[in-house]
Amino acid sequence: MLVNRPPMGWNTWNTFTDQISDSLIRESADAFVDLGLPKAGYEYIVIDDCWSKKLRDPETDRLEADPVKFPNGMKSVADYIHSKGLKFGMYSCAGQRTCADYPGSFDHEFLDAETFASWDVDFLKYDFCYKPNGVDGPLLYRRMGMALRASGRDILFSACNWGSDDVWSWIRSAGAHMYRSTGDINDSPESYRQIVLSQLPRLATSAPQCFNDMDMLTVGMYGKSSNEFIAASGCGDADYRSQFALWCMASAPLMLGCDIRKMDEKTLKLVTNRDLVRINQDAEARPPIYLMHPWLKEKAISMVKFLDDGTYAIAFFNFGEKDEKFMGQGAVENYITFADFGLPNHAGYDVVTRDVFTGEEKTWREYMRVAVEPHDCRVFIAKLQKR
Repeated sequence: MLVNRPPMGWNTWNTFTDQISDSLIRESADAFVDLGLPKAGYEYIVIDDCWSKKLRDPETDRLEADPVKFPNGMKSVADYIHSKGLKFGMYSCAGQRTCADYPGSFDHEFLDAETFASWDVDFLKYDFCYKPNGVDGPLLYRRMGMALRASGRDILFSACNWGSDDVWSWIRSAGAHMYRSTGDINDSPESYRQIVLSQLPRLATSAPQCFNDMDMLTVGMYGKSSNEFIAASGCGDADYRSQFALWCMASAPLMLGCDIRKMDEKTLKLVTNRDLVRINQDAEARPPIYLMHPWLKEKAISMVKFLDDGTYAIAFFNFGEKDEKFMGQGAVENYITFADFGLPNHAGYDVVTRDVFTGEEKTWREYMRVAVEPHDCRVFIAKLQKR
C-alpha cells in the first residue's frame, strides 16, 4: 500500500507561488534534511504550479520544464531530491490550463503520467482550473487515477478539486490518495478556522489510502508570501500551534508551506513535536469526536481522538479574540465531561493526561477543565487508569 498514513512534506506554493527555480528547490531540499525534518516523518518536496513552459512541445505534445527556471530539466531535480533520501512531487491540472495559465493535462492524462514517471516523480498534485464546461469533473480524476496506475511507477495521487462535486463521496474510487476538501488557505486565523469548521462533519470520510487534505499549512509563514492573498494578515505563534494541532487531530496531510530555509526554532519545534506528529500519523487514522462549547459554540471546541495503542488525544481550542471577555477573562475555561466521549463515571476509571507542550501530568475524574488563551490550544495524550 502506498499511503497508510497522512503524507508529510513541503510544497512551494504558499510562500513562492511562481517564484520558483532549480536553485530554490535544491536549497530547500538541503534545508529540509539539515533541519532533521525526515527524522520526524516529512519526506516529500513538491513543486506546485508555474514550473513548465507556457505551451507543450509542438512535436511531441509533451510538457516541458521552463528552461530559465529549471535549466537542467525536471529529471535532474528529481535525481537531486532522491539523492537526499527524499521524494519528489510535481503539479498539473485536470483542465486545459493550470490555475496560473500553464498547460493542463486535459485530454493528455496518459501522456503526462508517462512523462512524470519518466522523470521519477513520486507525488502529483492535480488541480481543477479551466475544466471545459459540460465535462464531468469526477471523470477527469478517474482518468488521471488510471493514467498514473498505468505509468509503471508508484505516484501518490493528490486530488485538488477544492471540495467540488461532493468530492468526499467518490474520490476514493478514483484512486486518489489524498483529496482537497476546501478552497485555498491563506495566512490568517479566519482562513484556517473556516477550513476546519467546514470539515468537522466530514472527517469520517478520511482514512488510510485516501486522506482529507485541508490544504498546505501556513505554519511559520508570518505573513511572508509572494502573493498578497496568501500572505493575508499573517498569524502569531498561538494560531500556528492551533492550526498544526487541528491538522494533526484531523489526520490531515502535513504539507509545510513556509520558507523552510528560514524556518525559526519555534516553528521547527512545533512541526516536529513528537506527540503531535504521533497523533497525526496514528495507524488507524480515526476522526476526532468533537463538541462545541455549550454557549460559546464554535469559538471553543474540544476533541477526543482514539489512538491505535489504546491511548487518546484530547485537545481544546479557543477561536475567540484577545479583546473578548468570557466570564470576565480572555481565556476560555474549556471543558469536557468524559461521559460525552464514552466514559461514564460509574465505569470506575480516571483519566491521566500529559500535556504535549509542557510534559505536565495530571489525573482527572468525571470531567476535565482547562484554561485556553485566545487563538491558542491545549493538547494532551491521555490514558485510562483503574481506580
